Amino acid sequence: MLLEYYPEVVQSVAGPGKTVYTYFSDGKITKLDMSAAIAGGGVFSALADDSFFRDALTVLNGSVAWDVSGNYDPTTCIDIDPFVAYEAERVEDPLELGVA
Repeated sequence: MLLEYYPEVVQSVAGPGKTVYTYFSDGKITKLDMSAAIAGGGVFSALADDSFFRDALTVLNGSVAWDVSGNYDPTTCIDIDPFVAYEAERVEDPLELGVA
């Protein structure tokens, strides 16, 4: 199977609850709910802190990521597979709607 598009995140914005609005290079925008992953613990437990969830959210490795070290080091981030974010619920631009 020939892969037609490899999802690349260009922007990520924290939304209400533990959601992330993800903007892709092809113009698609999705809303990813991280609450189940956070409840599962492990590496995602750091995202339970609202300030960290919001303030450390960025784009690293071409995907949604949280900058753990504060140095934008892609080797020390919590990142989400871009295909997972791409397959999340498609939404209208929350910044234009005033949701995020």
